[in-house]
Amino acid sequence: MDIDFVITWVDMNDPQWQTEFSKYSHHHDKSENGVSKARFRDNGLLRYWFRGVEKFAPWVRKIHFVTCGQKPEWLDEKNPKINLVNHKDFIPLQFLPTFNSVVIERYMHEIPGLSEHFVYFNDDFFIINNVSQERFFKNGLPCDIAVMDYNPSWSQWYVTIKNNIRLINQHFDKKEVMARWHDKWFAQCYGSKMRWNHILKYYNKFITLAVPHNAQPYLKSTFEDVWSAVGNELTATSSNRFRNSTDYTPELFRTWQICQGNFEPYNTYRDTKMFPLMLRFRQAVEAITNQSYSLICLNDNAHICNYDRVMDGICSAFQQILPARSSFEI
Repeated sequence: MDIDFVITWVDMNDPQWQTEFSKYSHHHDKSENGVSKARFRDNGLLRYWFRGVEKFAPWVRKIHFVTCGQKPEWLDEKNPKINLVNHKDFIPLQFLPTFNSVVIERYMHEIPGLSEHFVYFNDDFFIINNVSQERFFKNGLPCDIAVMDYNPSWSQWYVTIKNNIRLINQHFDKKEVMARWHDKWFAQCYGSKMRWNHILKYYNKFITLAVPHNAQPYLKSTFEDVWSAVGNELTATSSNRFRNSTDYTPELFRTWQICQGNFEPYNTYRDTKMFPLMLRFRQAVEAITNQSYSLICLNDNAHICNYDRVMDGICSAFQQILPARSSFEI
């Protein structure tokens, strides 16, 4: 099957972007998660993302590189696998400019030429070891893990996840879903991750699902189904130019996909790992150098001490495993 990758990126050093950002963010506290520099800064690792794709996932059909009209000077836009996508190509103009990633993500299915099967990457998700098509899609369905999880109520993330779950519970009957797709909700490959499914099996409502923070496979038709059902809610919150407690996140589409049974069980935690660089910088360097996982997330944070030293260490680790320039680089 044809499988595309979608990756979103922004250059916060772009003067035009800075002008627009200042215009719309002046009334926001710059320490807020949705406005802080960690949300937008380019850590210089993007070329390693492309090198990883070329070396470890050469089967990808097309890479849709999504920005607000920006392009790294080293990126070869003539590469036949690259499709440069401007926000205005797929997001309604009345919601632009937007600095809210969840707004950008909810319109991804409108990207011109996007395949039915695609994998979505943030620019801090990296492939560091060989991955096959079957890592993301099997029998034409996304590979995913359907396990429930606990999320602390004090986090802003939890608030938006609750928004998602409210819509999920309005459109799906939890007991019916888990009975219909029993073997997918209780797949042995989940191991101990499945414990909350057993505990909450008889509870009437969905709670939050575990979210492996990394590359996520989707069916484009899932987005179409969600928009058909809750388009009014998504449209109403698309005017949130920055992160907002009323947002719906991409997990809405992922959870909807799971509730439809449109997935194949796969324990994504087996070869996926997130490293908060503020706390686990050295472990991240070791994982990259040893290629301990197939997919990693290098989570930035505004409070990282010695940021330049941390990024130098990460770059050096990537250079060890991906030293050769890719065909995506001029």
